[in-house]
Amino acid sequence: MDGTTALDSVLQQAHVVQLSSVGGFGVDGEIRVDLSDPAELARLRTAMTVESLPGVHCMCFGDVRFELSDRSGERLADVFLHHGATLRWGQWESDAVLADGRLLLAWLAGHGMPGPMQQFEADRLRAEERAEEGRNWLDAMPFGLEGTADRILDLSRTGDSPSPELLAELTDRLQLTFPDPVERVLALLNWYGSGSGRCSGYPVHEGVPGKLLGRVPTADLLAALADPRAEDRHDAGAVRHLVGWKTRPRQKRDVAGLPEALRARLLVHARSSEDSDKKARAERWLGPRRA
Repeated sequence: MDGTTALDSVLQQAHVVQLSSVGGFGVDGEIRVDLSDPAELARLRTAMTVESLPGVHCMCFGDVRFELSDRSGERLADVFLHHGATLRWGQWESDAVLADGRLLLAWLAGHGMPGPMQQFEADRLRAEERAEEGRNWLDAMPFGLEGTADRILDLSRTGDSPSPELLAELTDRLQLTFPDPVERVLALLNWYGSGSGRCSGYPVHEGVPGKLLGRVPTADLLAALADPRAEDRHDAGAVRHLVGWKTRPRQKRDVAGLPEALRARLLVHARSSEDSDKKARAERWLGPRRA
């Protein structure tokens, strides 16, 4: 028997399915669905159609448990839904990819368990946001760094910090491309202000321009922010850099030495953000000095 159709053969014998939440979705307790109606059973069979068995296993326990029983009440199978996309069943050597996970999520929502669909949509939107952040970050990468993007992005895949060799290479390239230190700092501020824009909990690769800014003399940083070419996107990078965690060797002194007008400008920018963490940090670092 084809492994992708093995579960459907079992489903054809099902008379009742007991649904229970594994990850706390939708409802407390269990939901019993009568499958004696051929149309109801057909809908579930269609929703649980398997496309492939790719040989991989999700590391979590799943979100929803389907306990299938026949007319006499004998247990036929326990099947677990993972992330609205795959099923786990003891008869398979790997998780199975659903032909259309949304169908099963919609079926669950129609039987009193909307949580998995809501979580799926939330995860999808967040994935789209992350993809957009990644595109913006790549678009903001300064000229002269061509060919280094993959190595920098790999840092988020491995969790490693940028090596001294990589930072040295990036520094040399930027100095060649932007001999003027003000232009160089503006390019870095624009880059660091892109992507997620967060001061904490951001992908590792987004910290690379921050590392490079940490090497910039304070005088060059101030000159760039005072330059007529400095825009809101540069202020975004400056806020992220100046109020982040240990971003400069003498961060407290450098922030304390900011001109009052610049401090106020950056604070206004931070207060306009929807990021509560960034706003709280900005208030601590850039807010009015206490007597």
